[in-house]
Amino acid sequence: MSRMSTEFVRHALNGPTMGTRWSALFFTALGFDEDAAREALQRAVDEIDMQMSTWSHNSDLMRLNRAPVGEEVPVPALLMEVLQLAITVGKSSGGALEIGVGDAVSAWGFGPAEAAPDLIRTAMEAGRVPAHEALELKGESVWKRVPIVLDLNGIAKGFGVDRLAQALAHLGVHHGLVGIDGEMRAIGLRPDGEAWTVAVELPDPDQRAPHSVLSLQDCAVATSGDYRHWVEVQGRRLSHTMDPWKGTPVLDAPASVTVIAATCAAADAWATALMVVGPDKGGKLARIAGISALFLLRGEGKSIRACRFGRVFKDEESNTAGAEG
Repeated sequence: MSRMSTEFVRHALNGPTMGTRWSALFFTALGFDEDAAREALQRAVDEIDMQMSTWSHNSDLMRLNRAPVGEEVPVPALLMEVLQLAITVGKSSGGALEIGVGDAVSAWGFGPAEAAPDLIRTAMEAGRVPAHEALELKGESVWKRVPIVLDLNGIAKGFGVDRLAQALAHLGVHHGLVGIDGEMRAIGLRPDGEAWTVAVELPDPDQRAPHSVLSLQDCAVATSGDYRHWVEVQGRRLSHTMDPWKGTPVLDAPASVTVIAATCAAADAWATALMVVGPDKGGKLARIAGISALFLLRGEGKSIRACRFGRVFKDEESNTAGAEG
C-alpha cells in the first residue's frame, strides 16, 4: 500500500441477514464511529428481510402472498422497487426471471418446509401466468389479477447489498466493498487507488476455491450456481434455480453464472435469469442488456468450460481443469 493508505483506519464489519451474513470493508479517517456504522448497516438489511422474507410469516411479501385476488395491498417503497425491477428484468429476459414461482420453490424444499411430492405435482401441473401479467402495480399498492405466490430470493440479496452501499454513503463513506453471501458491490477505489478484488468461486460443492479474480470499481457482481443449494431426487442433484415454465428445478443448468452490472439487484436478477436460459441464449441477452456475464459449464471429470460475454469478460470461450481453479 502507498503511504496515503496508512492514514486511514480499516473497518471490516459483518452481521446476520437472510440466513447468511452481510459484510462491509472500508477505510475511514481516525475518529469514525464504527459501532454506529454497524448498527446502520444492520438496520439496512433488517429492513429488506422484514419486507421480502419468505421465511417470516409476518413479512410484507408474505402478507401480499396471502391477499386474495383483486384486493388492493399497500406495500412499502423498497418492496415496490424490487417488484418493479423483477418485472422489468422478467420481461427483458423473455420470462427467464420469474418471481411467481414461490409455490414451486416451497414444494421442492427450498423454503422453510421440506419437499412435498403432492405439492411438487401441483406446481408442475399449474397453469402459470407471468408476474408482469398476474400483478398490477400502481402507486404504493399491488393487486393480484390471478392467484400467484411470489418469491424474491433471486433478487432480494442483491438489493440488500445495494442498501448496504447506500447506508455507507449516508455515513459519508464513498469507498468500500459490501456484500451478502457472495453478492458484492464495489464502491469507488481502495485507499491506494487500486480497484477492489473479488474472487469468482470454482463451482465445486466439496471445496471453496477461486476460479478467477475480478477487479471492480463502482459496479456490482452476483453469482448464481448449482453447487451450494440443491435437492437430490433419484440420485440426481437439482439446483435451487426454478424453471419458470415447468415449475421444476432447471435441468442441465450451467454450473454457475456470474454477472457484473451497475447495481447488485440487477446483477442478482440477471444471474438468476441466465442460469435458466444457459449460455447460448444468455449471451445474446447479456449483450442486449449491457451486462457482462461469465458462464461456467461442467465438462468431463472436474473440468470447467468458461463462456464469457460483455465488455468486462470479453466474448470468448476457454477450458480449465477444476483442480487448477
